[in-house]
Amino acid sequence: MRLRMYVEDRQRLWPGQHYLIRLRAPDDYTAQRSYSVASDDSDPLVEFLVEKLPGGEVSEFLADVAEVGDVFELRGPIGRWFTWDTRTPALCVVGGTGVVPAVAMTRAARRSGQPGLVRVLAVGRSEEELPYVDELRRAGAVTAFTRSPSSGRPPGPPTAAELMPLLDGVEVVYVCGSSRFAQLGEALLMECGVPVDRIRVEQFGATG
Repeated sequence: MRLRMYVEDRQRLWPGQHYLIRLRAPDDYTAQRSYSVASDDSDPLVEFLVEKLPGGEVSEFLADVAEVGDVFELRGPIGRWFTWDTRTPALCVVGGTGVVPAVAMTRAARRSGQPGLVRVLAVGRSEEELPYVDELRRAGAVTAFTRSPSSGRPPGPPTAAELMPLLDGVEVVYVCGSSRFAQLGEALLMECGVPVDRIRVEQFGATG
């Protein structure tokens, strides 16, 4: 589910940053979760992708209960390490809901008139389960699906041979997804000879 929110007194938003959304009950009990931002800084609203998780206090509320006009506590934008400066040629190796920062980066690149600055390798279980797949493809993303074929490509994780052509001229690589996906992405990049100091990783996992 895509959630778009108006944020009062918003600071400049850099592609790759996230917000902390906090819910507060009448008895002052709180639950919170971090969500990466999909929108570009020029968008008047801040866009999040909410994956409804079984037993997820925040995601279930946002998906099933929240209504237009509700007010939430937000903290952000947060993050510096994983942000893109909108100038450096970059590659995003992203999986599942980890595509969200890549969406923000491609939108920022398109707004600046330099869409070629950001390349994307997006991985999902199937085309139907990969968020933003149509938008990413319009931005030139290469897609790979682990459980279904696509455009003559057999099911399976991406390979170093598929990744190598995307690295030409790239100065920084962003890897985002589950911990398992992050390990795969790092291993492929190192196999391709990418220096460790050019790889930035953000992992999604359970929140406390």
